[in-house]
Amino acid sequence: MSTSSMLQQARQALAVRLREIRVEAGLTASALAAAAGWHRTKVSKLEHSATMPSAEDIRTWCRLCGAEDQAAELVSSLVAVDTMWTEWRRLERTGLRHVQEAVLPLWERTRRIRIYSSWLIPGPLQTEGYIRALLDATRRRRKLLDDVDQATAVRLAKQDVLYKGEHRFAILLEESVLRYRIGGPAVLETQLRHLLSVMSLPSVSLGIIPLDADRSLLRPVEMFFMFDEVQVNVEFVSGWLRGTTPREIAMYDQTFGLLSRMAVHGKRAREIVVNALDILGG
Repeated sequence: MSTSSMLQQARQALAVRLREIRVEAGLTASALAAAAGWHRTKVSKLEHSATMPSAEDIRTWCRLCGAEDQAAELVSSLVAVDTMWTEWRRLERTGLRHVQEAVLPLWERTRRIRIYSSWLIPGPLQTEGYIRALLDATRRRRKLLDDVDQATAVRLAKQDVLYKGEHRFAILLEESVLRYRIGGPAVLETQLRHLLSVMSLPSVSLGIIPLDADRSLLRPVEMFFMFDEVQVNVEFVSGWLRGTTPREIAMYDQTFGLLSRMAVHGKRAREIVVNALDILGG
């Protein structure tokens, strides 16, 4: 599902709920608009998600429909829609270090973290060289201020969650990720050897989806992170999407399950990493 369609579905769900409240109250659209002192077309625009309501619009709507007990929940839904999508350029305007620091509380309070990646080895398993190569490329591509050293240090420090506390990681990688030469051959070799090391950690379950896996049920999808059953973050070229509704989390839970069944673990996964190292060495 595309970013725009997910956002539109969330907006439509809010709009549908507003219409249901009005209908249950026995009010026509024109009567509600008149009672609220709005233009006669405003109710229709809100109910068809042509216009997003403000928090005050929602409170007024619920009050006039005798559903004031539902206002707080609907305002929370509005906030969730407003914060679903974050552009990288807005998040990174003060530098890459800030981006790394901003997610620390979420990682620290999460117990079960599930990650799927189809394009790179994810942050908790990255080496310093791999991190630096990724962040420096991002800085150059997006013309950001140079705080790569500080951002790299923060990301490395964040990896403490692998060793401390009760955090558990289930990570799925496409085999192709092991071949992408991020930082060049030497950096990738160090990264793959590190991957073999962290695979033995009790907090980490690493699965690799082989290149020859049967993809009839599901193709490679966008990179995503699941934090307990509370939040899913999905990364795109222009930004990242935050999902917090039960429907969204269930969708990615199902997707993770399908991908996990395609993956190999343990000895077979190690063999795939070793094979990637052999290919890299020529």
